Amino acid sequence: MSDSFPVSPIAMPDVMLLAAGLGTRMRPITFERPKALIEVAGKPLIDHAIDAALAEGCTRFVVNAHHKAEMIAAHFARLDSALPDLDFAVSHEKDRLLDTGGGLRKALPLMSSDPVLALNTDTFWLPGSDTPIARMLACFGANEADIVLLCVAPDKASGFRKGADYLMDGDGRLSSAHGRPMVYAGAALISRELAATGPDVPFSLYRHFETAREAGRLWGVEIAAPWFHVGDRQALERTEQDIGALV
Repeated sequence: MSDSFPVSPIAMPDVMLLAAGLGTRMRPITFERPKALIEVAGKPLIDHAIDAALAEGCTRFVVNAHHKAEMIAAHFARLDSALPDLDFAVSHEKDRLLDTGGGLRKALPLMSSDPVLALNTDTFWLPGSDTPIARMLACFGANEADIVLLCVAPDKASGFRKGADYLMDGDGRLSSAHGRPMVYAGAALISRELAATGPDVPFSLYRHFETAREAGRLWGVEIAAPWFHVGDRQALERTEQDIGALV
């Protein structure tokens, strides 16, 4: 199983927080603030993602910003001031949204690790509830992987209402052919070489996922803790209720 990989000795990766989107499913809330700054259980969504990564030892964070970019930049400036031992940087997408793959490629010069970790800011797990980043790194190091995805079983995907993305075999390899159905859980460990590729137009990270899958170099780690997806206002309410029942 993918969860059987030992804790990795590889240094924790730099983190790319994906926060440039318009948040259309959260309107009218996102008319006033970016989705990443919507508060859930007392703190902004982006801080839930940061705190989960901090709990595992990540120290360098980059965020892409487009919609309400000045609010994202101000939030990161406050974090940088409050947490001087950590590094925070903003990758501005002023002229156009680059989508997740294009946004990561543009931000790559602000990161130095290999691989890098891309995190959605509307999905998270509670800090200390699991150590998925360490297990993803271990999986990356133990296999000929270009990408390791954090995955969640469909019946455990709170706030998620579409079918599985991939099938996971007993070793953790992801494909479309055989294995247990899995949902991509919004965290992707990606080699710098692959992250640096792509067209000169906006494109999704799924382009990289499919490149790795077709090469047999896409792997997955299943999260072993409650996982939350805050995709719309209904999911926002349900997530606050679920967290309240856990803490």
